[in-house]
Amino acid sequence: MIDKIRASAAEALSDVPDGATVMVGGFGTAGLPNELIDALLEQGARELTIVNNNAGNGDTGLAALLAAGRVRKIICSFPRQTDSWHFDRLYREGRIELELVPQGNLAERIRAAGAGIGGFFTPTGYGTELAQGKETREIDGRMYVLESPIHADYALIKAERGDRWGNLTYRMTARNFGPVMAMAARVTVATVHEVVALGALDPEAVVTPGLFVQRMVPVPRQATAAGGFAPATA
Repeated sequence: MIDKIRASAAEALSDVPDGATVMVGGFGTAGLPNELIDALLEQGARELTIVNNNAGNGDTGLAALLAAGRVRKIICSFPRQTDSWHFDRLYREGRIELELVPQGNLAERIRAAGAGIGGFFTPTGYGTELAQGKETREIDGRMYVLESPIHADYALIKAERGDRWGNLTYRMTARNFGPVMAMAARVTVATVHEVVALGALDPEAVVTPGLFVQRMVPVPRQATAAGGFAPATA
């Protein structure tokens, strides 16, 4: 019987080795799988390469992983913002490597890995430092840069609902990078707020098929100070 549900985030991430490349879903804090990041921090893997749209916010989540010195390199499109002080400090001290990728290129490089595409030409970045050392080509009178796919050992993503086969749906902006990251990683671990019976998900509404998900962790919604519940996008 196929059952991809794991009892805890710690169990789901127990085999992440030092030096792994880990994709982390989320756009800022929207769709960020905080429970999985906390479990990865507790698990202790070091020298990680992290692929994410941002470079952490405040002192929690991905920022806490950076602050603990667990990340060797980060591949992202938006590393600096008002509350990205941990990345900023590490980068200025030369303690973390940055590969800056325009957001559209980042999404397409991840998607290319999942689709089995060996590379693609894009005009984005041509004529800038981001194109240095890369092949360029003129196509129909316009210059393009060759970009390579980004593969990962693990993808950590946040979904809304899932069944034991790993079929997933998302809630609004929490979807962002999750679907393409799930396709590009050797092992995808997803959190869900609700586990449903097989057949309960409309096949037309399934965004990430279970084929791309190896482990699923149910997590409760977090209560807010006002006594309600935090939105799924938070």
